[in-house]
Formats: sequence, structure tokens, C-alpha cells
Amino acid sequence: MTSRGSTPLGIACALGTLLLLTGCESSTDGSAKPSSTSTSAGPSLAEDVPRSYDPCKDVPQSVLDSEKLGMKIVANNDGGGGVRWRGCQWVRPNGYGVSIRTTNLTVDLIRSRNFAEATEFTIGGRRAISTRQFDGPFIKEACTLNIEMKGGSLDINLNNPPSNRDTGSTDSCVLARSLAEKVVPSLPATA
Repeated sequence: MTSRGSTPLGIACALGTLLLLTGCESSTDGSAKPSSTSTSAGPSLAEDVPRSYDPCKDVPQSVLDSEKLGMKIVANNDGGGGVRWRGCQWVRPNGYGVSIRTTNLTVDLIRSRNFAEATEFTIGGRRAISTRQFDGPFIKEACTLNIEMKGGSLDINLNNPPSNRDTGSTDSCVLARSLAEKVVPSLPATA
């Protein structure tokens, strides 16, 4: 059964777009090597994703409900150069799709990549950075927001095409930050 105003085809297209984009996100050029220490060459990749938070289980249902997010699917990926993501994806009918995952990419490493429109701020006392990591026509539709955690970051990757009736007129980085402000309080203080 579909929600009012959504179609199975529309939901499938949104999920397909989100899956396509998540395969491209937050990548390195292969020069970073897994390590838990920094080198004089710059920020390094953490050895593994933070294990103190499981987005698939730990994102509060009240947050998902407030954002009308459903259709959870597991979205674990291993990228080039040892980059890893662990978490899930959700879709809002007639709105955005989002993956919320832990990653071994640190905020410092994301900053060093010089992605477009990088904006640094704090959420819940944690350093955060939002970036546009896609070239071409998708640059404004997608936003990746990384929030500092011990051993990496929480990666919120949001895709919001302008054709989405409920959220398409709102900037994807505004939506990602609003969602992050709801999710961050659920992170353990020691994470």
C-alpha cells in the first residue's frame, strides 16, 4: 500500500536515485590509506567506522516519524582506498531520500577534500561540515553532512530533486542540517 500522493513507480525511482548517488558519495581519490593516526601529509582515514552508534537501530523512530521517513533499507558500502559506510537509507514519499551512516571519513579529511560549498558549524557541541560532493546537474539536489564522532563521522547524505512536491523547493543542505539537529542528540556522549 502506498501513501496518499505517492506511487510505487515514484518511490522506486526515488530509491534508485538515492542508491545511485550513494555509490558516488564521500569518496577519496585512493591516496588515503587506512590509519588511525594523522601524518604530516594531512588528515588520515580512520581504521574502521565508529561502532558506538548503529543508524539502522539508533536513529529514534520519533525523528523518522517527524520527517515522514519510511522504507528503510540497509546501505553498507566499502569504497576505494579503505573508505567504509555502515547504516541505512530512508525515503520520504513526495520528498527527499537520505542515507544516515557511520563512516571512517573524519571531518578533517572531508574538509581537506575541498568539496564545493563546504560549510563548517557545530551541532550539539560536535564539529560538522556540509558539502556538495557531486558535479553537474545534481550539485544542488544533494548534500552530504558529516558530524564528528570518535574514529570517523556520522554521514548524512540527502538527495532532494526539485520535482519533489513536499520538499523540492528547500535546499538539500538546509534539510540535511535540520535532520542532523534531530539525530545528533541520539549519539552517545562517548561516541
